[in-house]
Amino acid sequence: MQVHVSTDNHIHGSERLIESITQEVETVLGRFDGQITRVDVHLNDVNGPKGPGPDKRCLIEARLAGLHPVVASDQAATLNEAVSGASDKLFRLLETTLAKHRGNRGPQVSASGQTTP
Repeated sequence: MQVHVSTDNHIHGSERLIESITQEVETVLGRFDGQITRVDVHLNDVNGPKGPGPDKRCLIEARLAGLHPVVASDQAATLNEAVSGASDKLFRLLETTLAKHRGNRGPQVSASGQTTP
């Protein structure tokens, strides 16, 4: 899985920060390593230098082999919290998307109460 991290001009994209984020994303999304070709992580400071608050945003886009890209984002007070939140949301979204693609939605119950595969 190839992970690309980009930042806006209000966040210093140090090598240490990029390594930390790459490791977090690879750990959370590692289960889907065979299905994900590339992951783009975009970090933004929404308010810039204006002050504290939940102004750090992380948007993660996962490009799936043979499918449309899947995107999740989160906004929090720190970059670590935003990355963690967006990674967790993307994990759940990937589970759902790939299960639907495989057709593993489980048995369906009709209006009459009968179960169909």
